[in-house]
Amino acid sequence: MSHVPHELHEEFPGKADALHALKTGNAHFAKLADEYHEVNREIHRIETEVAPASDEALEELKKTRLQLKDQIAALLAAA
Repeated sequence: MSHVPHELHEEFPGKADALHALKTGNAHFAKLADEYHEVNREIHRIETEVAPASDEALEELKKTRLQLKDQIAALLAAA
């Protein structure tokens, strides 16, 4: 189990400028990025045993994070 936070700038190295531009210029992207951050933070809290959760709940959060990341990647690719 990984205890490494999956921040967007780490997930998309070299895309910091594009991430910032999309966050400030695209409301849909900003909403996705905020959702990703919230889900990612909750996963990290569970993995580091700060917050309790079942294995099933953790897996669902990870699936949600992956779906958000896919959407973010698609918007980055189109930018």
